[in-house]
Amino acid sequence: MASTQQGRVVEHALLPVKPGREAEFEAAFAQAKGIIAAMPGFRGLTLSRGVEHPQTYLLLVRWDTVDDHEIGFRGSPEYQQWRALLHEFYEPFPVVEHFDELERIETTN
Repeated sequence: MASTQQGRVVEHALLPVKPGREAEFEAAFAQAKGIIAAMPGFRGLTLSRGVEHPQTYLLLVRWDTVDDHEIGFRGSPEYQQWRALLHEFYEPFPVVEHFDELERIETTN
């Protein structure tokens, strides 16, 4: 299941934050992002907040391989810190899926 191209696996998670706890979640995420960023195989992330549904966040994390996320990160002691900081905010718990990135277009404007 692991991708053979560096940084081409995208973890996708819609994070349904309990209403009224968005600011707390964002503060906790600001702490937690350093945990995930230090993990082997991590290549970057974006966190976006829903426009129509501001209690829903979209987390996209780029990994070298699915195993870097599923085994490396989730099996690490650091994941317990991540979990302690963030998991209390979700209702229901998010579904996480992985995608092989086929195309990426970025502009400088």
